[in-house]
Formats: sequence, C-alpha cells, structure tokens
Amino acid sequence: QVQLVESGGGLVQAGGSLRLSCAASGRTFSTYVTGWFRQAPGKEREFVAAIRWSNGNTNYADPVKGRFTISRDNAKNTVYLQMNSLKVDDTAVYYCAADPGITIGSMRMPGRYEYWGQGTQVTVSS
Repeated sequence: QVQLVESGGGLVQAGGSLRLSCAASGRTFSTYVTGWFRQAPGKEREFVAAIRWSNGNTNYADPVKGRFTISRDNAKNTVYLQMNSLKVDDTAVYYCAADPGITIGSMRMPGRYEYWGQGTQVTVSS
C-alpha cells in the first residue's frame, strides 16, 4: 500500500511563493512517476507537473512553465512543487499522485494514477 501525504498549502498574495511537499511511503519508488494535479471549484482536475523518480525527468503544464518547479529528494521519499509568481488562477486544491506504470503519453492523465494524497488547499489572493 502506498501512502501520499501533501503539505505546504496556504493563503498567499498574488506574486508570492509556496512550496508543496508530497511525502511517500509504503513502496520503493524507483520506478514510479509522481504527479501534481489541481482542482478548482467547478472545474475538472488538471495536470500541473510530474517527475520520474528514476531519472528526474520532468513535465509541466503550459500555464505553470517557468513559474513552478517539481523536484524530488530520494532519501526522504518526498516530491516538492515550488510555486513562484503565483496567480489568482492558481487557486485550487493540489493533489499529488503516484503510479509505477505511467508512460510519457499518460503522465498528464489523472485516471492513470493509482495512488493519491488527500490534497492541500492553495489560495492566491489579489
């Protein structure tokens, strides 16, 4: 069983920064991909960023490119999402997800991830 626990959400003004953490336990994650997704009220869950544990390869959604950075600490089994230059439109519940069978083609599809955290709220005020 894989457990994912997110932390680091909160309230920040537009232009500010937050760092989200996703602590993983229960498996050896060397073959996993971990992704960050977000869901705003009334909207579908959308892809934000993903990282492959084995080689650190990353993938970003266009709206966050250049502002968000995903990284991992193998020793701590933790994935981070550094969010800079935050915008009001970034307001959402952010979820981390993990799966051992994600390919490049499926990395952006939430339905392909088996394990999910409980989510952490990020609110950006104007």
